Amino acid sequence: MESGAVDPRLVHRTARIRLRVTRRQADRCYGLLRSAGDLWAWLLDTNRERLEQGAAPIVGYQALCRELTTRGPAGELSIVGARSVLGRYSDAWFQAAKRRRKGEPAGFPRRKRLLVPVRFHHQTFQLDGQRVRLPVARGRPALWVRIARPIPYPAAQVRAVTLVADGGQLWLAVTAAVAVQQHDLDPDRVAGVDLGIIHPYAVVAEQVGLLVSGRAIRAESFLHLRDQQARQAKTARRAPRPGQRGSRRWRRYRARLRRVEARHRRRVPKPSGRRFRCPACSLHGHRDLVGAANIAATLGGGAISATLPTLVEHRRAGIVPARRDRRRHLHDQRRRQRSCLASGHPDAHKGSSGCRSSHATAHPASGEDQATRPNRANVA
Repeated sequence: MESGAVDPRLVHRTARIRLRVTRRQADRCYGLLRSAGDLWAWLLDTNRERLEQGAAPIVGYQALCRELTTRGPAGELSIVGARSVLGRYSDAWFQAAKRRRKGEPAGFPRRKRLLVPVRFHHQTFQLDGQRVRLPVARGRPALWVRIARPIPYPAAQVRAVTLVADGGQLWLAVTAAVAVQQHDLDPDRVAGVDLGIIHPYAVVAEQVGLLVSGRAIRAESFLHLRDQQARQAKTARRAPRPGQRGSRRWRRYRARLRRVEARHRRRVPKPSGRRFRCPACSLHGHRDLVGAANIAATLGGGAISATLPTLVEHRRAGIVPARRDRRRHLHDQRRRQRSCLASGHPDAHKGSSGCRSSHATAHPASGEDQATRPNRANVA
């Protein structure tokens, strides 16, 4: 590197990718996670016995590594995977101690887990396209797994991979060091950012807008159900027993549930749909972009909602959902006249006058953020 050159700033980004494994590969992966859970339980039992004997617990990473040598092997879990569990335990313990010193409520790790994520750092795993070799114990056959989509980062930037089990499926969390892009920004240019759930980011700067859709993330994490479940949990203790429908207790329970739902609706007054229409000036457009324009106007970024941007770029965050089952069109003759034929349909290449999107191309099914062509039409 030449003298005087400045190293670019790096940030670590993580993409979670689903694994496509055979039954034998899945058994071996779950075996690694169970071995990590056994190691986690061994750490908890060891420190509990030390506390009962009046000795200080072992929480430092180096001390835990020395203690690990007395335990012996843990199934197919390699030394690298075992040390990642030790590091996770040590970090959790010191984070809890730090929060307690600040007077915040925090608990030390005392709960046993059946499956514990296993992390493999740089140069301990191997990438070969969409195949990844995970390290295992010495003398065991190599464990190659296939990921469902390409890694969104260059292979040279990948720093670690973590094997995770979530929702009954196996995932690989890929962490990469990405350079921060430096831009020559105009300090006099103000942008407004409206945060949300369905659209995490809606940005407006003068005549340019950016709208990020988070529906895929919302569907993956079931965010649309968590809020409702939290409200129902408040009334769950008052719920009547089975067979009490129509009783006085049932009517009180239903009335309380309706009050909670009504209180929730009053806290978030929003217009119906995603379009906003002003009854005074007849301005109409995407309500998140209107909010971002108002936020920018408060800091000198133009007039309040006078005009909406003429150039809006749409992006999508999360994994794009898979297309419908192509066999559904074969069993539903009525939809064949109203919707386009899926790829693989016997009449897909003949064309259909009733198809409204016969020349549309399919969206790619990979990537974290997918950008579409900017829409120069006014969103209003």
